[in-house]
This record gives sequence, structure tokens and C-alpha cells, in this order.
Amino acid sequence: MIKLIYIATGGAIGAVLRYATSGLFYALMGTNFPYGTLSVNVIGSLLIGFFFELLEQTTISSDMRLLIFVGIFGAFTTFSSFSLETVNLFRDGEIMLATANILLNNVLAIGGTILGILSYKYFFI
Repeated sequence: MIKLIYIATGGAIGAVLRYATSGLFYALMGTNFPYGTLSVNVIGSLLIGFFFELLEQTTISSDMRLLIFVGIFGAFTTFSSFSLETVNLFRDGEIMLATANILLNNVLAIGGTILGILSYKYFFI
């Protein structure tokens, strides 16, 4: 039961951060492309890489790992939203935007994870 409380707590934090971050990017960049979803996927991937590497070097409880990785990052990143938005772009005949959405989310998110790992190693090792 305690594990569920850690996950739920992290999920609440991640969901609020997702909402705020996504809203900020939509306000800055407009709504003609899923910039909010792209931003949280890239930022979330960078941060999950960074914290994964950081926490590999330290000892924390499995409950805290659940809070951070399953809770916070699970709620913050939005690949389910990404999937729906991509399908909707295809459905609306926006083939170029749908393709750009797929490529940008995947390439930048994977790049963000690598950058997160490398930044930890550069700044903390």
C-alpha cells in the first residue's frame, strides 16, 4: 500500500508539472503544433536520463525510485497524448505535421535522455 502512496504522490507532482510546462510552451509557441507535448517529452526525457544516472551513483529507497520514475516522470511525460495527437493530425490530413511530430518527439526525446546522462557525468563525476 505504501508503494501506491509514493506513486500517487509523484504522479500528482508530475501531472501538475506537465500541465504547467505544456501550457507555458503553448502560450509561447502557439497551438498549431503540439509544442506542449513535445516540450514535456523532451524535457522529461532529459531529466529522466539525468536522474537515472544520478541515482545509480547514490543509494535511495525503492519507494523513492517509484515516486520519481513511475510517479513524477510517468505523469510528466505524455506519450499517450503524443500518440493521440499524431493520429488526429493524420486523420485531419496533416501528413507533414504528423510526420514531424513523430520524428521530433522520438529523436529529441532520445537525444534528451542521452544529454541528461552525459550532463550528469560531466557536471558531477
